[in-house]
Amino acid sequence: MTFNKILFALLFFTFSVLSLSEASAQTCNPTAAFSYTNDDGEAIVDEEAENYSGSAPVKGVFRANPDGVDDYAARYEWVIYESTKSDEVIVHRFDENLEYTFLHSGSFIVELKATFVLDGDTIAYPAEGEKPATFSVSVKQSQLEMPNAFSPNGDSWNNTYRVKKHQSIVEFKATIFNRWGQKLYSWDDVNGEWDGKVNGKVVKDGVYFVNVVAKGADGRVYHIRKDINVLTRIESTGGDNGGTE
Repeated sequence: MTFNKILFALLFFTFSVLSLSEASAQTCNPTAAFSYTNDDGEAIVDEEAENYSGSAPVKGVFRANPDGVDDYAARYEWVIYESTKSDEVIVHRFDENLEYTFLHSGSFIVELKATFVLDGDTIAYPAEGEKPATFSVSVKQSQLEMPNAFSPNGDSWNNTYRVKKHQSIVEFKATIFNRWGQKLYSWDDVNGEWDGKVNGKVVKDGVYFVNVVAKGADGRVYHIRKDINVLTRIESTGGDNGGTE
């Protein structure tokens, strides 16, 4: 074998070893997905999110997505803390993937670190000098408003009684009473509603009452007792289904 052939073989072998080493490098490719309910009561799952800003509750699923682990022993470390208080850890877990439901208002950081160990060889993710992978979650302060009228007359406008506006409500219970204090209907989903019916029939026009007990992600407790005007004879003028103030 000539010198050139030997040199070419050595270069080819070296390049192959380097390529294999790079291809099997131990690392992570973290991703996040968020599940929540929007203002219209629709269940949303965002599988390609990097950050979230909105109402609570919101469930986050964070995956490490390790690559090139092979025979290495992997150790994962997930940390959640408030963005302004990195020394106050809210969650500290060591699974490959992390699931956590945010119920409190504030701004949070989700951070991943990992190590891969084999025969005394330890590889860290992120590498020395690099920043760890992070995701940010911002949960807004709570808000809850109830309307005082609706018109269950089948004209496709304002036909049901429901929350007019809400944000970051984590506990909710609404109950409808008539003027004699008799319970007519109740629901515990902030996106629920009353169709104005009792035993399959629309109630008579008049004044009814709603009693709401709720709790926000910021710890605020709501106790709302409000008159409800049932107006089946009102003419449709368009607009949303939130009633009036």
